[in-house]
Amino acid sequence: MCGIAGIISLGGAPLEPEAVRDMTDVLEHRGPDDAGYVFLQPNGRSTPSFWAEFADPKFRHQNEHLPAFGDNYSREILSSEPFVVGFGHRRLSILDLSSRGHQPMPSRDRRYWIVHNGEIYNFRELREELARDGCPFHTSTDTEVILRLWERYGPDCLERLNGMFAFAIYDRIKNEAYLVRDRFGVKPLYVAVGPGFATFASEVKALFQSGVVEPRIDPEGLTEYATFQNLLGSRTIWEGVELLEPGTFMRFRPATGEKPTVHTYRPAIPRSADEGMDEQSATEAVSKTFIDAVQTQLVSDVPVGSYLSGGMDSGSIVAAAGRSIPRLHTFTGGFDLTNVNGIEQGFDERSLAEQLSYLLQTEHYAVVLHAGDMPAAMESITWHMDDPRVGMCHQNWYVAKLASRFVKVCLAGVGGDELFAGYPWRYRPGLTAGTDDEQADALFKSWHRLLPPDELPLLFSPEIRGSLGSARSAFDMTLAKCGDESGASTPDRRLRRALEFEYRTFLNGLLITEDRISMAHSLETRVPFLDNDLASLAWRIPSEHKLDPQWLANQNNGHIESTEGKRVLRRAMTQLLPEEFTTQRKQGFSPPDANWYRGPSMDYIKQVLFDRRTLERPWFDQKHVARSLEEHFTGQRNHRLLIWSLLSVEWIQRHFVDDSRSIAHSKPKNPTATL
Repeated sequence: MCGIAGIISLGGAPLEPEAVRDMTDVLEHRGPDDAGYVFLQPNGRSTPSFWAEFADPKFRHQNEHLPAFGDNYSREILSSEPFVVGFGHRRLSILDLSSRGHQPMPSRDRRYWIVHNGEIYNFRELREELARDGCPFHTSTDTEVILRLWERYGPDCLERLNGMFAFAIYDRIKNEAYLVRDRFGVKPLYVAVGPGFATFASEVKALFQSGVVEPRIDPEGLTEYATFQNLLGSRTIWEGVELLEPGTFMRFRPATGEKPTVHTYRPAIPRSADEGMDEQSATEAVSKTFIDAVQTQLVSDVPVGSYLSGGMDSGSIVAAAGRSIPRLHTFTGGFDLTNVNGIEQGFDERSLAEQLSYLLQTEHYAVVLHAGDMPAAMESITWHMDDPRVGMCHQNWYVAKLASRFVKVCLAGVGGDELFAGYPWRYRPGLTAGTDDEQADALFKSWHRLLPPDELPLLFSPEIRGSLGSARSAFDMTLAKCGDESGASTPDRRLRRALEFEYRTFLNGLLITEDRISMAHSLETRVPFLDNDLASLAWRIPSEHKLDPQWLANQNNGHIESTEGKRVLRRAMTQLLPEEFTTQRKQGFSPPDANWYRGPSMDYIKQVLFDRRTLERPWFDQKHVARSLEEHFTGQRNHRLLIWSLLSVEWIQRHFVDDSRSIAHSKPKNPTATL
């Protein structure tokens, strides 16, 4: 797991190497083990061309074969021709810990150069296949396998990769650069295309270092976030910054003036289920494929651990991983429930996690969160979460911090609910609709996470209320991609449509948060449920084996038991866990913030949201914000998601828009300067 960044010249203007280094170094937390940079010219010209490769001086002892910035050698190899591609890389060493794993990594003839973030879980099988055909290897990394595959097959090789990845690769002969993101979007990749240049990076903050894009809030992105507490498709809350969508690549022809193009190489979801698959065969297939997926994702040259919440998904992962790793390290978080009342009294799962740890014989560690832990971490969390997404995440922050003290790789259960229908109450709206349009209207209203549709416009200042229409447009565009386009509007078809919408949206938000929070602590998180084979199998299974759509259609929306979801997964996991853990209710990992926000954290919330800087922002109607806060503080309504989101948006602006002292918004370098 690493951080990548770079600049691509679109019209031929020279880029500045120092800007690439600044972009890369703001990602140091993603890769503290090594750093490298490369600057490239096309090799298809009649004049000689050159490349310049640098290692950070801090790591010279492990990369003696590479010059450092400022060395005479690095200046001597440059020509008068401008560099049109610059790549930077920060390395978290997971596979092949030696200097041979240094990036940017070239092919043997220096034609191809790559920077790669992520893991390819089937790289050993691919490597053996290439080696049988006479392809030599000089490292034990999965990155070199991608290079060798690209040499042979170009973008067609992407179909063969099973893993989580985002990478950039440049072909100097064809003068083609590619940005690629994995099939499910586990690893993020942000792109900003400006006048003369395109920039890319693992995190938005690195783009602000390039001099190509300035940190400005996009009103349409902000209203979309406030509608769903998430963003759909490629949009972010930042003007001019897009998230490359899962399963796609972006192609550039540097220095030619051509516009970049985006291509889908593999859709994440099969278009229709295998209606001939009965529940027993589905159960057996899920059990075997799940265990194989977990075993595959244990590949590592550093210690691997796992989160363990006490629920079925993480417990099953630990049970499967424990077959290969005795005394697996496991980690959980709990909550101090002093003065907590109501439903939130049941939010602490530590006892269940401890029971599972005892049964599975893990080396278990827990952290207990208190009411003051959110204010203590919020400034750091929001600097890392420069692209805000669903839910609160300070609880994840502290558990990732705990895990990073013991391991560099941690398994997580993200994806199990989205693949196997773990949230029945969220699919219910629109299930009895007569038409697709009626279902769309019902789902759109239900996905308003912060405020109901009739109240949401009041949250915004009159100047930007007109941007709210973009949220519905983004919703409709996403929903149009979901479900089988043919056939009658049956409950099963509508359920599959609702499942796919959640998979494309809510899961995408969870993955971005998971990436940011873990990488803030230089920790790699792996998600076995999103193994290629397991995810593909899950989408072939008929919906009724996960959740009975007819039963759900007949339920009152306020009384839907979560135990009805994930039927086939529950049956499959009985091979790994006792029945008491496969039949329990779904319990999210959520702190008791409804109580904490109207108690110990109230003063902090008021301090931030009633601060002069906050009140002078142009986005929100401050009277409505004040009214919503008062409703929460007095116990009239639970606005915890709204409060978290308002705090996040405010702190992100302080980091990247206001604060010139912030490392992520130091004075931008001029990307057109020469070395």
